[in-house]
Amino acid sequence: MTFADAIFLFVAGFLSGVVNAIAGGGTFLTFGAMTMLGLPPILANATSAITQFPGYITSSLAYAREIRADWKEAVQLGALSLVGGLGGALLLLSLSNQSFRALVPWLLLAATAVFAAGPYLKPKTLSPEKPVTPLGLFGQFVTSIYGGFFGAGMGIMTLAVLGLTKGGDYHRLNALKNFLAVVIAAMAIVVFASGKVVGWPQAAVMVPAAGLGGWSGVWAARRVPQPVIRALVVAVGLALTAYYFLTG
Repeated sequence: MTFADAIFLFVAGFLSGVVNAIAGGGTFLTFGAMTMLGLPPILANATSAITQFPGYITSSLAYAREIRADWKEAVQLGALSLVGGLGGALLLLSLSNQSFRALVPWLLLAATAVFAAGPYLKPKTLSPEKPVTPLGLFGQFVTSIYGGFFGAGMGIMTLAVLGLTKGGDYHRLNALKNFLAVVIAAMAIVVFASGKVVGWPQAAVMVPAAGLGGWSGVWAARRVPQPVIRALVVAVGLALTAYYFLTG
């Protein structure tokens, strides 16, 4: 990794923290930056999971009170997410870089579509609350498999599942979403580290950058309209999708 590469990754990590704090979608930037520098797609995907992880933890800590209020469902959904995240991560490691590379443009296209539809998938602030249904448990299990395998758009998918099958206050659902993201990402990281598919030098550059970006993103969120950031992330997702389709 050259000095120029490190600067490029730092900027990508910083921007990913900013957009995650405002609208989400930082995975597009970190994964795209690493693959453009020539990292194998599986290595880039695993390292990107580590880059996003600190933000998941801080978001969960900020929602500690809400998570405690729903601790029974958090444990139930967390157990399913742990198993699903393990399955998704192991599925990724079972593939060759060539096989995963063939899936990347389709995964990016799907994640970009989910991200673009995010405002329409989010639950309303006030809606009837009920215990999570069996369909919700199944939906979260499927989402966790996807999260362990790739991860981009996982948060929006989780919110959509919880909103449709549980309902209730948006912030309590968002708290559950953040907690489940920690569980899925933690399991995936353990698997990826054990499988020796993590680019630790790249992670060392991007993790602090993402932390700084997340802090700056709070400032930017007060001044930059969220639709503008969302449009930029969708544009990046579409550009990356086109790039991987054309270079496949």
